[in-house]
Amino acid sequence: MALAKRIFLFLVVNFLVVVTISIITNALGLNYYLNDYGLDTGKLAMFCAVWGMGGSFISLLMSRAIAKMSMGLKVIPTTTTDPGLRDLLEMVHDLSRRAGLTTMPEVAIYDSPELNAFATGPSRSQALVAVSSGLLQRMDRNELAGVLGHEISHVANGDMVTMTLLQGIVNAFVMFFARILAFALVRGRSDENGRSIGGGYMAYYLVEMLLQFVFMLLGSLVVAWFSRHREFRADAGGAKLAGASGMIGALQALKRNASGMRAEIETPQTVRALMIFGKPTNIGNLFASHPPLDERIARLQAEA
Repeated sequence: MALAKRIFLFLVVNFLVVVTISIITNALGLNYYLNDYGLDTGKLAMFCAVWGMGGSFISLLMSRAIAKMSMGLKVIPTTTTDPGLRDLLEMVHDLSRRAGLTTMPEVAIYDSPELNAFATGPSRSQALVAVSSGLLQRMDRNELAGVLGHEISHVANGDMVTMTLLQGIVNAFVMFFARILAFALVRGRSDENGRSIGGGYMAYYLVEMLLQFVFMLLGSLVVAWFSRHREFRADAGGAKLAGASGMIGALQALKRNASGMRAEIETPQTVRALMIFGKPTNIGNLFASHPPLDERIARLQAEA
């Protein structure tokens, strides 16, 4: 049931994004960048920018709502009198003030046995920090402070916006160069009147889709590299806010329980990159959003 709900929300969100951007590009007349005489590169550049950046920023604006719906988050009210929830709320707010945040993030819990937490939201002033029930049950207070310090650092560093901006730029460049190269390969020849006499539209679109897939893989390497760099920075921020022992202890606890993690399966793409733990990939971690835990621990120990 939970998986069906996540799939439904994913489809609805993507449908709304596609419809919204389609209306915008059609209203601006950007859909007609390809004609019998070639490519209108100005229109193409605008078309790719709107699609590449627009989709990413619409997802960012909806990120907090998506996380709440797709993961069943239970937001802790600021008026709660439950001792455990009150302690969690005050810990997040205390770390937020240390990080220089003037608007406190929402704090939520989601039901999962995994040890994980994430931050999301469209801005520093509209952020949300969520922790799993498994993390609360199996980490001590010092380790929990390290996890929360890491997530608050993501918020303070503006990582939600930065990652969205980077992904949007990559998307735009992928779309632009795939179309330019596909046109050069398939429809690049012209007759004496300047009309294209290369391959037909179907051949052009097939080559374009293939090139877009290849370029997206290459772009993913850039996004993943930056994401790993950002994780090291958030670790350092967590150590500064919660103490090096707390941050190192948190990562060591994650390492002990890594075999039971299912973050890559259970969490939507919109929040996965900003979790404290991400599963490694099978291609030398080139596409991994998080560095190996051993490397993160070693760097903190060296800095400490």
